[in-house]
Amino acid sequence: MDPGFRRDDDGRRYAFPWTQSFTAVTASPTDTIVAIATPPGAGGVGIVRLSGPAAHAIAQALCGRALRPRHAHHARFRDGDGTILDDGLALAFAAPASYTGEDVVELQAHGSPPVLQQLVARCCALGARMARAGEFSERAYLNGRLDLAQAEAVADLIAAGDLRAARAARRALEGEFSARVDALADALLAIRVHVEAAIDFADEPLDTLGGAALRAQLSDARAQLDALLAAAERGQKLRDGLHAVIVGPPNAGKSSLLNALAGSDRAIVTDVAGTTRDLLRETVRIDGVELTLVDTAGLRAGGDAIEREGMRRARDELRRADLALVVLDARDPDAGLRALAGDLDGVPQRIVVHNKIDLLSAPPAANGDALPASARTGAGLDAVHARLRAAAGDDGAGEGAFTARARQVQALRRAATALADADAALDRERLELAAEALRIGHDALGEITGRTLPDDLLGRIFSTFCIGK
Repeated sequence: MDPGFRRDDDGRRYAFPWTQSFTAVTASPTDTIVAIATPPGAGGVGIVRLSGPAAHAIAQALCGRALRPRHAHHARFRDGDGTILDDGLALAFAAPASYTGEDVVELQAHGSPPVLQQLVARCCALGARMARAGEFSERAYLNGRLDLAQAEAVADLIAAGDLRAARAARRALEGEFSARVDALADALLAIRVHVEAAIDFADEPLDTLGGAALRAQLSDARAQLDALLAAAERGQKLRDGLHAVIVGPPNAGKSSLLNALAGSDRAIVTDVAGTTRDLLRETVRIDGVELTLVDTAGLRAGGDAIEREGMRRARDELRRADLALVVLDARDPDAGLRALAGDLDGVPQRIVVHNKIDLLSAPPAANGDALPASARTGAGLDAVHARLRAAAGDDGAGEGAFTARARQVQALRRAATALADADAALDRERLELAAEALRIGHDALGEITGRTLPDDLLGRIFSTFCIGK
């Protein structure tokens, strides 16, 4: 059976099965699922989570008593022969007032991996099955407890590397991103209705059918979409971190700058040109902002075979970069910039650093947006930090940020393209083309929240989640 949505006897839609290494051919929304919900390894407390129609009955068999919803019960968890597996707390939640929208039970035991595995095995013996990755959140989405953007924000909150990212994920989980997407989708739907109605009066000029108001509505929608796209791009950088490639001519101090930003001697530094031959990656946090810094071979003409291969890899890395951190020798920055002619084309952002100012006989003169610095002494690095923070989306408006994913940003870009097409079609009074472009834009927005979604995409999204979430 191909991956995709199926319907149960009541006509409800669910995903079945997902392409996984352990495809469960009997998966259905009537299954009760179980998984360990706490991270691998030993801990003071470990949680086993159940969800589904048999969750309460399974918990009653384990605990020897019925559980009152939304109350904590101290219980001894017993095996089939009466052996005590552990003692702890059991909490029950009745559908639909639960995370998944189903009956849910959480068993809080000691965080010993063997004990938790025994509890899972006992639950399976009583009729549950092992949950797939992300299946709890998938059920929350399918049961209308979360939309898709909120469900993805759950995984982002779990994976948040700092407080700023956690707060942004929390805002997305609370629906800030979804609300803006839904408001824009509603605006597009109203414009579509107007255009579709105008098609029935094709003999009339558009201006006599409210064309001026229609164009104003579309212009406003495009402005809203542009603002939302900019916010989502910042949110993606907040979630994924910034991919910054350190580039420049040989001996400009690229590796020294990497070491200074990383706070350790990660790269070999010598006075010999061409010391760096391969890519060196380092994930660093600068004032809470995560960046992947990539040190590269110096770019110049010539060099031996190994150095030329290093330069080829450097240029390949630049093509995938979010930002180029261009390091030039402050004693002759123009010569260094000439050596990079054409290599920076297509890089979305760049920060130019005039390094080695400690070797100048006089303070450096102002030179556009270039930042004077010394990787050796640390002079000027605060300004480099601030510029990197701004490039990563921390522009002082971080308190209003929400996390976003690459697929969501791509959907917004498709919507922006579609609205531009609709605008052009309206200018030519090609109403059928405008209506089709508006439909494409509306559907692209729907993919973000899951209102409209290709069947195979749902499985790919939730398969990236933790088991037990």
